[in-house]
Amino acid sequence: MPTSPQEYGGPGARPLDGDDGPGLRSELREAVLIVLVTTVCGVLLGVLWAWLAPHVPLISDGRAVYLKNAEGEESVGADGTFMLLGLALGVLSAAVVFLWRRRGGVPLVVALVVGGLLGSVLAWRLGMLLGPEQDVVAHAKAVGKGVAFDAPLRLQAKGALLAWPIGAALAQLLLTGMFGPRDPEPFEPDWHAPQPPRD
Repeated sequence: MPTSPQEYGGPGARPLDGDDGPGLRSELREAVLIVLVTTVCGVLLGVLWAWLAPHVPLISDGRAVYLKNAEGEESVGADGTFMLLGLALGVLSAAVVFLWRRRGGVPLVVALVVGGLLGSVLAWRLGMLLGPEQDVVAHAKAVGKGVAFDAPLRLQAKGALLAWPIGAALAQLLLTGMFGPRDPEPFEPDWHAPQPPRD
């Protein structure tokens, strides 16, 4: 009786057992590390958002504060900037994880999504702190009547927080599908190869 695929199908046969990869405990440790590192990268997103987002100009008449340009699209531009930066960091983080791990897996995708969401929230709060003065009334009094000043940085569309996790998940799945390891082909015996004598 043959005891292995090699004995049964000759030297050209492939083994049934492939590389099973790391165990669940190792994958969970890697997932926790990915969540932590990705969340910390939210600092970079917050700094870039505060630096690159267009600011909304305000002006005061001494009694109230108004938009200097009522038809301006700066607030929409701030949301768009956050979304584009989040998508870019999502793709970048997925690419780094794929190059490091060289395979996919549910824990990795979940870690990228959770880390991306936490990083986006951190970036949102940090960007507002790094942006213009939050107290509009005090800022208007400080600059004086008729002098334009920047409004606080705000994220009007909270759905922009999902740009990073969605971008990371899609990029990870795409990279795994295109460049990830393939499942081993099923064993097919070579019937033309000489068979070992049976006892």
